[in-house]
Amino acid sequence: MSRRAIDFEVSREDQKAIGEILRAGIQQVRVVLRAIALEQLTAGQTAPVVARIVHLSPQAVRRIAHRYQQGGLEGALYERGGRGSKELLETSEKQRVIAMVCSQPPEGQARWTVRLIAEEAVKRKLVPRVGRETIRVLLSSHDLKPWREKNVVRRRSRPRVPSKDGRRSGGL
Repeated sequence: MSRRAIDFEVSREDQKAIGEILRAGIQQVRVVLRAIALEQLTAGQTAPVVARIVHLSPQAVRRIAHRYQQGGLEGALYERGGRGSKELLETSEKQRVIAMVCSQPPEGQARWTVRLIAEEAVKRKLVPRVGRETIRVLLSSHDLKPWREKNVVRRRSRPRVPSKDGRRSGGL
């Protein structure tokens, strides 16, 4: 038993917009396939026939038609935004944590650890709360490894005096 054809009609404005998308230069492939599917459905083709044309499943074609009826052309052609989880730290909070990591570790600590960074960020009220994994991902994205002394930018503890011949000189 086959399904009945979709009662489907695209407005004149949307048909023009679909035509422009199909004639335009570079577009995302999924947007073009969805536009072709809408065009074929408007021409009276059934979902299985359109599915064979655009290499999608009949269910995907029906979903495109349903999204057009619910949300218009934008809803049918483009992905919905807002998927996934929100960022745990705002940009300003990230910057404050990175600045803290680039400074000297607290008194009594030889170097920063991920656990110490998380504890200190909360203690210094840089962030309301933060987990170790969030800190680890933040450090990784900035290519920082504070547990290695070489990879963290720090001011020199002793000022250096340039020599007259251009070589490095010792401390004062």
